[in-house]
Amino acid sequence: MQHISDNDRAILRWLQLCLVLIFAMVILGGVTRLTDSGLSMVTWHPTGMLPPLGAEQWQAEFELYQQYPEFQKLNRDMSLAGFKAIFWFEYSHRMLGRLIGLVFLLPLIFFLLRKMVKPGLTPRLIIMFVLGGFQGLLGWYMVKSGLVSNPHVSQYRLTAHLLSAILIYGFILWTIFNLAFPQRYRPLTQSAAAGWRKASLALLTLLLITIASGGFVAGLDAGMIFNTFPLMGGALIPEGLGALTPWYLNPFDNLVTVQFNHRWLALVTGVLLIVWYIRGRSRFDDVTLQRGFKLVGMMVIIQLGLGVATLLLQVPVLLGALHQAGALLLFSALLFNAHALSRV
Repeated sequence: MQHISDNDRAILRWLQLCLVLIFAMVILGGVTRLTDSGLSMVTWHPTGMLPPLGAEQWQAEFELYQQYPEFQKLNRDMSLAGFKAIFWFEYSHRMLGRLIGLVFLLPLIFFLLRKMVKPGLTPRLIIMFVLGGFQGLLGWYMVKSGLVSNPHVSQYRLTAHLLSAILIYGFILWTIFNLAFPQRYRPLTQSAAAGWRKASLALLTLLLITIASGGFVAGLDAGMIFNTFPLMGGALIPEGLGALTPWYLNPFDNLVTVQFNHRWLALVTGVLLIVWYIRGRSRFDDVTLQRGFKLVGMMVIIQLGLGVATLLLQVPVLLGALHQAGALLLFSALLFNAHALSRV
């Protein structure tokens, strides 16, 4: 930390805690998806905190679940013990979301009442809280899509929920960087690295598109087909790639196309980021910039390895969760890189 006031340091520590909780929330959300637990809680009580207590409440919750399509079409042989196993994942995910709301709101009120927030920061903090509330509503909107005739959440809503979480995470992380590295922002027209800054934003956009394509893979369970690499069904261009009509549905509804797109987006993004790392480490002498390029280089190699392993092993829960965590860490590293470039 460098030349940070005591008030800014306290706010920084608080935001770092919130960010860790949001990171855990995203990963737990991925585990909930991988374990098919997301539709186990069929009602939404924003103020409800307690799980079922005692045999009667558990049986009532299970009977409520039995009224919905996931049980009727997919899990008719599920026991109460099996229901409890999936219920706890979704319950933990929702309770962590509410905990994040409290951990954010209560210190925010304290900091505002004590006038500890410096000018210009208050609107950002309020926007963070509003976005968090929107994220909770979007999560329930996603769950509702699987409580109708088709017992699967919409891949569109799931991807929107994932991207929203990452953008909120990125907004908070950028604010943390602003507090931790208080050098003045340098306008693009005055920057010695204007081209690099534009390239970093392009790479961040490409990475988010790649993550979004992974959301569609998760939403359609498209990772369960063609568990070979680099070929798909023995070919680079697999059969059924553009089988749906109209054609524009294929990138979002065709399992073959969705997996194909995610593979190639990941490979192209990975290669570009490796080139970015190699060129960047030799271009800049600044210690912070050097650290950023190294983090990107390290994380992209790890993430590509996790992606291939997850595919080959048919998406085990642990590897799937690690792959999602890797995407978020790679995004964090590239955002750190972009922030450091905005100061030169």
